[in-house]
Amino acid sequence: MAAKRTAPSPVSPTVTPVVPEPAVAKSAGTPGRAVYFNRELSWLAFNRRVLAQAQGERHPLLERVRFLAIFSSNLDEFFEIRVAGLMQQADDGGAGEGGPDGLGAREQLRLIHAEVAGLIAEQYQCWHRQLMPALARQGLVVKAAKELTAAELGWVESYFREQVYPVLTPLALDAAHPFPQLGNKTLNIVVSLGEPGADAAAGGEVALLPVPRILPRLVQIEPQAAGRRRFVFLTEIIKLCAGALFPGYHVAGAHVFRVTRNSDLYIDEEEAENLLKRIEDELRNRRRGAAVRLEIEDGVSAAIFTSLCEHLGLSQEYVFRLGGPLNLLRVQSLCDLDRPDLKFPPFVPAAVSPLREPARIFEALCAGDVLLHHPYDSFQPVVDFVEQAARDPQVFALKQTLYRTSGDSPIVRALMEASRNGKQVTALVELKARFDEANNIQWAKQLEEAGVHVVYGLVGHKTHCKCSLVVRREERGLRRYVHLGTGNYNPRTARLYTDLSLFTAREDLTSDVAQLFNTLTGYNRAPVFRRLLVAPFNLHARLLSLIAREAENAAAGHPARIMAKMNALVDKAVIDALYAASQAGVTVELIVRGTCCLVPGVRGLSERIRVRSVVGRFLEHARTFYFENHGGDGGPLIYAGSADWMPRNFFRRIEVVFPVDDPALRRWMTAEFFAHELQDTANARELHPNGSYQPVARADAPSFSAQNYFIAAAQQRAAQVAAEL
Repeated sequence: MAAKRTAPSPVSPTVTPVVPEPAVAKSAGTPGRAVYFNRELSWLAFNRRVLAQAQGERHPLLERVRFLAIFSSNLDEFFEIRVAGLMQQADDGGAGEGGPDGLGAREQLRLIHAEVAGLIAEQYQCWHRQLMPALARQGLVVKAAKELTAAELGWVESYFREQVYPVLTPLALDAAHPFPQLGNKTLNIVVSLGEPGADAAAGGEVALLPVPRILPRLVQIEPQAAGRRRFVFLTEIIKLCAGALFPGYHVAGAHVFRVTRNSDLYIDEEEAENLLKRIEDELRNRRRGAAVRLEIEDGVSAAIFTSLCEHLGLSQEYVFRLGGPLNLLRVQSLCDLDRPDLKFPPFVPAAVSPLREPARIFEALCAGDVLLHHPYDSFQPVVDFVEQAARDPQVFALKQTLYRTSGDSPIVRALMEASRNGKQVTALVELKARFDEANNIQWAKQLEEAGVHVVYGLVGHKTHCKCSLVVRREERGLRRYVHLGTGNYNPRTARLYTDLSLFTAREDLTSDVAQLFNTLTGYNRAPVFRRLLVAPFNLHARLLSLIAREAENAAAGHPARIMAKMNALVDKAVIDALYAASQAGVTVELIVRGTCCLVPGVRGLSERIRVRSVVGRFLEHARTFYFENHGGDGGPLIYAGSADWMPRNFFRRIEVVFPVDDPALRRWMTAEFFAHELQDTANARELHPNGSYQPVARADAPSFSAQNYFIAAAQQRAAQVAAEL
């Protein structure tokens, strides 16, 4: 098992319904002076756009429920990672890497918690006042315990005795029973107990009931009954029946609470003799990380509230009192119901690319490059590429990066099959892919058992690039084939995320990919890449030079334009370069789904920069870049790859950005991909200088969805091919 190689240096109030201010914090500035949005507040503005998908009535009902669940999951991760890091900085006196906006850790925490309070208020208002009534009108009723009829109550009590009671473990809290270690994001119920007939205000014993994760959080009442489907939260059932666990006591109160903990991994890779073992140990410790948030049902007594905060080591500004069910991620189970009338129309990706015949994949690539646009184009050719390489007797080497993949990964199975077939197989497995570490550890072990050479890349750098290299013996000698992508090798998420896949046999690209793998598995202090832009080696400097070239052309009166799509824009040097380009006369069109620290539309600074965010049915995930390149060889430069424009991607990750060279593919990228992305008025929101995101002005034109356009185009391609058969 190879070690990593060293790379060369190249405070929350109680939730009340409020109308939040725009999520913006920027350095003091005047026209011409650089200003920046705060990274964390910009991310919260993105999650607000996710919540807006649940609040509006444009999407089918169960899809709105799904967006509400995604909002909740996103917020969990934000606290586990981003807020946890800021709290650690604040505890350390503000040490740590600051953002371009100049805000300190404590000031950011204050602004974050005020913003989150407003978001959560909107979230629960959406659930109670919009989604629950709409679900009820469709025969899907979510009930509180107090709303149960006598018959429903009987069923619930029976369900508790048979399914819930046997797996509950009451935990007393007294001198003989210390406060337990509560797992990250586990639901617990704090129960106040008193003597029968005693005054509830007199106080008494306190116990905890951990809610078993093995049980469904949303229980269907009498699932075999005809008519309306009725549901009740598991926590409501446990609170209703908690007395059965404490004979001789009266349950004076029961309230659900949930602790979020710091879930980032802190590993000194230079000192980690066995990286896989260290990460396994850290994963076991993750569930015991420092508490960063407490969510608790409103109405809990002051004494219990104070006691919980003390045991968790949390000041009260990190506590959110909620007026509804905790962890609304669990309402996503409603989306599994067989109600196609309440979901997006089904969509089958088009399987009509030149690679649709697996046995002829290498023959097709000899004829020219192939570019796929997922999920509109099927992801199956990516799987077929690796599977065919595993079985083809002319293939004798296969190299693959793995950052995130599916639970039953056909890619991993193909790599193991290739090894068993006697081929030289190397897998670059990123053990620190956040929240997928445990899965990747299991894949690494299975791959090694199958004889695959497993390595973990460079010390201090995550291997985030998406590359697959096949070496094949042919009549004219050895030939290399490559897949390069913007998304993960995960067939499941490939149906949900928009990404690009490039397949090529071009020598200039395949030789660069071979150089990359040699760098990651061996020693190379100064790798040279002719065509690829690779972080941390040449990506950042090359992007700055490309932006500067556009600025020079604009200043000289030549056409100059930049179009770029990504998930996040944070890097200060790139932002400053874009500001300079705007001032020189460059038209800059940015599509940034999530965090954007650049402030567009400021007179004298960024007035030629326009920023949009697209949030819709599919998660916009592709990173693509266009530079007009007036006077340059080959015309405009078009790239795609794995890197967002963030310091972590430029300097702390292995990223690959690749050129799109084929003339037909370049025309498609310009006339179809970028043109229709920038034309979107249905899912797009435009970023304004004050930090707010507003609908894109339509100028009396019909609403246009780029995602719907690409779906229709894929269906048309599939229909044309079917008609020709």
